[in-house]
Amino acid sequence: MKTPTIDFVGQTRRWALISGVLLAIGLLALGVRGLDLSIDFVGGNAYQLVDVREDLTSSELRAAAEDAGAQDVVAQLQTDGDITTGAEVRTESLEPASETEQAVRGSIEEVSQASEIGFDFVGPVWGQQITRQALEALIVFLVVVVLYITFRLEFRMAVASIVALVHDITITIGIYALVGFNVSPATVIALLTILGYSLYDSVIVFDRVKENEINLGDPGLRTYPELVNASMNQVVYRSINTSITSLLPVGALLLIGAQVLGATTLQDLALALFVGMAVGVYSSLFVAGPLFAQLKIRDDREKKRLARVAAKEAEEAEEAEAGSAAGMSETRAADAPVDEPAPGSPEARAPITTEYVRGQGKRKRRKR
Repeated sequence: MKTPTIDFVGQTRRWALISGVLLAIGLLALGVRGLDLSIDFVGGNAYQLVDVREDLTSSELRAAAEDAGAQDVVAQLQTDGDITTGAEVRTESLEPASETEQAVRGSIEEVSQASEIGFDFVGPVWGQQITRQALEALIVFLVVVVLYITFRLEFRMAVASIVALVHDITITIGIYALVGFNVSPATVIALLTILGYSLYDSVIVFDRVKENEINLGDPGLRTYPELVNASMNQVVYRSINTSITSLLPVGALLLIGAQVLGATTLQDLALALFVGMAVGVYSSLFVAGPLFAQLKIRDDREKKRLARVAAKEAEEAEEAEAGSAAGMSETRAADAPVDEPAPGSPEARAPITTEYVRGQGKRKRRKR
């Protein structure tokens, strides 16, 4: 397959503008609309159902509660083998004995045919302690990643990878806020998983840059921006194919598993994975690589290399221009009309030729 010639580095301002617009929209939606947190974060009502129908499904319970006006409904069954014996339905926080709360209670009681329904208010499952532990683990993870990429590749590559990672997470969260997707613990797990995919795509690009670094100075690779651009074109197909291969099963999980088969507990996980991985494909090619090239040209050695290349290009341009001007002069001289000698003039009678100069012309005239 022919290697493409996309100017990733040369179009840095365009990619920065696109990313800036996406980040601005995401942050604006996050600030104005906020995130739709599930009951696991904010708490809500819980209904315990006893002695329900043996063939009762969680989808029936969830649909009954939502039709009655409840939101963020989570239904879990209690089974004995293949027989359903009980269930628990959790909803958003509803005022006890309110019209909506009574409608929800009556709806799930009717569809489940439960002999007894218990009601309680439950606190958030995902508390402050879990959040703090998750943030601590995330900070440790990022520090280890920076140290590894710095040791294995280069510090500027680590910086560009972390920027691309933050770019992916921010846009993914902004899309959730903009569209109004529900945020559950599964969403948080998916966001943490996105970190690995984003770093993987960036490391693929930077590893090829490091491999090609030995050819720095060759034609077409005279500067680091040219080297980064050529390396990214070499791995662009690999990066896209790898990402598509990863997106296909996640898309199947989202569409078939959640929508067709009704496994809605997987929907939050698959949705965040799909959005984050798609954004990661973009960032690894149009954010991490061009950003690294911009950071690299700030190095003193690269500045000197750029100056030498610019001077050499200017010299080559002057030589080419001088050669072109000389060629045009010769062409004009060759095309200029030659004045014929006047009849009877010495030039017409005795044309100056090599034979004439050597005396051959005179001898020929004497023979005549």
